Amino acid sequence: QVQLVESGGGLVQAGGSLRLSCVASGRTFGPYAMGWFRQAPGKKREFVAAISWSGGGTNYADSVKGRFTISRDNAKNTVFLQMNSLKPGETAVYYCAGGVGGVRSSEYEYNDWGQGTQVTVSS
Repeated sequence: QVQLVESGGGLVQAGGSLRLSCVASGRTFGPYAMGWFRQAPGKKREFVAAISWSGGGTNYADSVKGRFTISRDNAKNTVFLQMNSLKPGETAVYYCAGGVGGVRSSEYEYNDWGQGTQVTVSS
C-alpha cells in the first residue's frame, strides 16, 4: 500500500501562485505515474495534471495548460504542482493520486490517494 501526503495548500489572492507537494511512501516509486485532481464544493472531482514515472510524459486539463506545471523528484519520492495565475473558481481540495501506468486523466485509473490539501483563491 502506498501512502500519499499532500502539502502546500493555503489561501492566495486571485492571480497568485502556490506550489503543492505530494510525498509517496510504502513502495518502490516506479514505474508509478502520479496525478493531481481537485474537488470544489458541490462538484465532482476533476483531473488537473499527471506525470509519468520518468517525468518525460505529462498531461494537463485544458483549463490549467500554460499556468500549472507538474514535476517530480524520484529521489525524494515527491511530485509537485506549481500553480500560477490562480483563479477564484479554482478553490478546491487538491488531491494527489498514484498508480502504475501512463499519464491518465481518469480518477478510476489511480489506486492510491492522499487526503487532500485545501486551496482557497480569494477574489
